Amino acid sequence: MRKILAARLRQCRKEKGLTQREVAIYCNVAENTYQNYELMTREPKLEIVLEIAKFFDVSLDYLVGRTDNRKVNK
Repeated sequence: MRKILAARLRQCRKEKGLTQREVAIYCNVAENTYQNYELMTREPKLEIVLEIAKFFDVSLDYLVGRTDNRKVNK
């Protein structure tokens, strides 16, 4: 799961043309903390993953690899 999460975080960020710093600011974490999420050296807490999913407008299941469907069920 960690590998998929890291890859999808990077993919979503790049698709939006954002820097790691911009995502980190939104999630209220240090830039190097967010970098560690993408490098698989640290796992984000659930509340951070939820914020990231909201920020990228994707489902939590997509970020963690449970589905390839990005849509958020509303």
